[in-house]
Amino acid sequence: MSCADTDLNPPCLEALVAGTFALMTCWAAPAADAKLPSQRQRTLMARKVVSNLFFLKNHPHASPGLRQVMARAHERWVMLLESAGDASVVTRTSDPLAALPGSGLLH
Repeated sequence: MSCADTDLNPPCLEALVAGTFALMTCWAAPAADAKLPSQRQRTLMARKVVSNLFFLKNHPHASPGLRQVMARAHERWVMLLESAGDASVVTRTSDPLAALPGSGLLH
């Protein structure tokens, strides 16, 4: 699959997975010399991880197995944010990518 970026296509699957894992790694070890306190860094990164996992669990090019893994990870990261007192996490049960052309593909 090409990672060409257009407004009508979902984000490239591989780039989204790689970016999400990079965020998870940074979440585990926030930058000590950053302008923001480490807890604030972690909150912001966790919100982005939740967002990315939401799109990954609904990504039209992800296999059913990958979608299932991402859905479980999404649930855990939402719980992590909620347990940290971050009530700003918003998750929708609807699939924002469902209206895109070719969204019925499972490969």
